Amino acid sequence: MAQAKSGGSKSLASEPGGGVPPRRGRFFRSTSMADRSSRLLESLDQLELRVEALRDAASSMEQEKESLLEMIHNVQNSQDMRSISEGEREELSLTAKRLMGRTLTVEVSVETIRNPQQQESLFHATQMIDDIVGKLVDDLEDSKNRLMSLYGACLSEVPPGPVNQRFQSVVIGCAIEDQKKIKRRLETLLRNIENSEKSIMLLEHQKATAKQFCNNGEE
Repeated sequence: MAQAKSGGSKSLASEPGGGVPPRRGRFFRSTSMADRSSRLLESLDQLELRVEALRDAASSMEQEKESLLEMIHNVQNSQDMRSISEGEREELSLTAKRLMGRTLTVEVSVETIRNPQQQESLFHATQMIDDIVGKLVDDLEDSKNRLMSLYGACLSEVPPGPVNQRFQSVVIGCAIEDQKKIKRRLETLLRNIENSEKSIMLLEHQKATAKQFCNNGEE
């Protein structure tokens, strides 16, 4: 009887590796799943950085397109363009038109994810700007002052002039990316107005000089 028990014990000990075989139960599966989850999370974190870099690059291209269109427009409407011969002006206008067309063929769009409240705020902010732009021709000086009050509402620091409080509350409700675009649009509008004023002043000066020259000739 004793020998039989001894033989049985020896048989158990002869298992590969010795002792009782390891159990592969739920604990080991959970550890493996945690490792996989950690690796996947790390991959997604890296992809998120690349996604944001892509959006930033596209946004920069979008701004560059806007800048190019604005500069071409300024060349087309510059006082220098009016001061050259008709033949040269026609040739340069065709070149500017060609550049404008090629620039417009570049389609860059960065969509902003908005909730319903942000969508409504963007609509109201855009409408307030459009209302002023629609009156630029009728009253340039008043429209400029109103646009400056809107622009002041977009600044983080204290603006030098008045601030449209209603517009400020509307802009705060917009998405961050939309706030940046609204500010850029107002900057562009104000630059265009400033360029227009310079052209008008130069034209008036030329008219006054020509009139004075004619008066002197009559004397």
